[in-house]
Order: sequence, then structure tokens, then C-alpha cells
Amino acid sequence: MPTDEPVLRVLCVDDNHDIADTLGVLLDLAGFEARVCYDGLSALVAAEEFRPDAAILDLMMPGMDGVELGRRLRARPWAGGLPLVAVTALGDEDARRRTAEAGFDLHLTKPVEPDRLANVLADLVIMRGDSAERPLPGRAAEALGRPGGPSRLG
Repeated sequence: MPTDEPVLRVLCVDDNHDIADTLGVLLDLAGFEARVCYDGLSALVAAEEFRPDAAILDLMMPGMDGVELGRRLRARPWAGGLPLVAVTALGDEDARRRTAEAGFDLHLTKPVEPDRLANVLADLVIMRGDSAERPLPGRAAEALGRPGGPSRLG
């Protein structure tokens, strides 16, 4: 059931353009509104205008890494409860400790199944209490028994 109401907005940041672009397309296909950035500074600028409901951040980026980006995003007056998800090649205990200390909600190791990521994002935003008036994207809505927007992930 298509809707004109806004769906969840997700900021995707990865310095690997192919990974970032693919993630953005997959999230768009799942019914999210995704904004892709390739570095921390451009992500901070985009976030001010885009006001995401959640952020997916790579940890290993030149300049500002994902942990610092997460801290800076959360420091924004509008983003104190912004759900942060690390999607990274780093799965070791030190990386998980760093993301936990920085306040990330979840640490996922690449590759991540698109359906799993979509459901996790919807769950995080619901738990934060920010999306009661918004439809959830396709399968995430079905899994949670909520009204949803379109999903084309099959």
C-alpha cells in the first residue's frame, strides 16, 4: 500500500563508494529514504539538512572515522537519540568496545543481509520512540505488524 507519508530516513556513510552506493540503493528499494556520503565531514553537512532517523557508519574512513562521526552526530541538538549502526569489516573485540563506548546501538560486520539491516533499522527507530506516526518500509512493517510503505526487496 503506497503512501505519501515520509518513510524512515537513513544516512549511509562509507568511504568505499561502491559499498555506500549499493547500501543506499538497497535501502531505497526496501522503502527507506537513504542519503549516501563518502566521508565524515560531508556526512555532518548532509545530516543537518537531511535530519536522518538513523545512521549507518563505516568505522575505517580517512580523516574522521566512523566512531568520531557518530559522536559528532549525536552531539547535534536534534540528534541526541539518533540510532547509530556500525557496518564495518572490523569484527574484533576492540572495535566492538570502541563502538559501544561511543554509544552505537549496534555493531554489524560486513557483509550484512539487506533484509536484516532493514528490520534492525526499523526496530532501533521504534525503540527510540521517534516513528509512531511514520509508516515503516515493507518487510519491516510486516514483521512488526505495523502499516508500511512499499518494499521491492522480494
